[in-house]
Amino acid sequence: MENMVETIFNSDIYGQKKVDKLLEQTGIRRDRNLDYTCGIYDEKENLIATGSCFQNTLRCLAVDKDHQGEGFLNKIVSHLMDIQIKRGNSHIFLYTTKKSSVLLKDLGFYEIVCVDDELVFMENRKYGFEEYCYTLEKERTEGERIAAIVMNGNPFTLGHQYLIEKAALENDMVHVFVLSEEVGPIPFAIRKRLICEGTSHLSNIMIHDGGPYIISTSTFPGYFFPDEDAAVITQAKLDVVIFHQIAKRMGIKRRYVGEEKNSHVTSIYNKIMKKYLPLMGIVCKVIPRLMEGEMVISASTVRQAIHDDEFEKVFCMLPESTIKYFLSEEAAPVIDVIKSQENPCHDWRKE
Repeated sequence: MENMVETIFNSDIYGQKKVDKLLEQTGIRRDRNLDYTCGIYDEKENLIATGSCFQNTLRCLAVDKDHQGEGFLNKIVSHLMDIQIKRGNSHIFLYTTKKSSVLLKDLGFYEIVCVDDELVFMENRKYGFEEYCYTLEKERTEGERIAAIVMNGNPFTLGHQYLIEKAALENDMVHVFVLSEEVGPIPFAIRKRLICEGTSHLSNIMIHDGGPYIISTSTFPGYFFPDEDAAVITQAKLDVVIFHQIAKRMGIKRRYVGEEKNSHVTSIYNKIMKKYLPLMGIVCKVIPRLMEGEMVISASTVRQAIHDDEFEKVFCMLPESTIKYFLSEEAAPVIDVIKSQENPCHDWRKE
């Protein structure tokens, strides 16, 4: 009897336990971000292969050691790709080990970058990253003082504005990359619009979509690593390697980041950038956070105030354009989402 790929639903407690056991056997922790899981069972109902999706990524791919080389990985990946096609996703990404990347290349995936000869970031388009860089390269500006900032702006605050103004004052051109993934309560289109409106007085900045290559924690696979710190370190290294490729094409010589004293994760991230970017010929400038009295201006504080129906208390932290948006009817659905969150304040990924 042919081993068929079966959906393993969240409600299938025993099936999910088998997934956990197989992942553990292959040295993988279950990813916190999964929205579909499947598996292959043998005739004794033992799970011998599994794989999952999250948005347009494949993750948690594992095959029992006694069944490797029998084509089960091919079956799992083919099934997950069918699921992605049904979702309307044609551009698919995955992270894997160096060893597994060889097999995945045979299944139509191409390496974007490799970190520490250990983790490989792949996509199903041969020239996907090259085409992304080529599009950005059209907006390259010449000069020694070309800088970049990567931000989410969730929402855009005076702190974000200050960081961009600081970079604009010290450089001939500043490229601002806005994370385009939908990882927070405020849609990307709104975040980008508020950033554009809040920086319209600056003539030497260009605002770009981050696209799928500017790394975000929501799509980064912490499941390959023994603990969160190890995952963050590797994520930061991966971001640095990808950013270096983009910087070379755009003539970027500096990257500005906001100082972070309260988040352990962001602190690690900044340390990695400060260590590795200079080795690649890019200055990493860490700018102290803008204060309002004794309080740090942050997007998380604004979200908490909205959650608590105390929005007026954070007017002093926001540009006029951001205040106008949140007081409009357009913002009502976003405000409802923020109010429904248990902890809208503390999430470093959503700044």
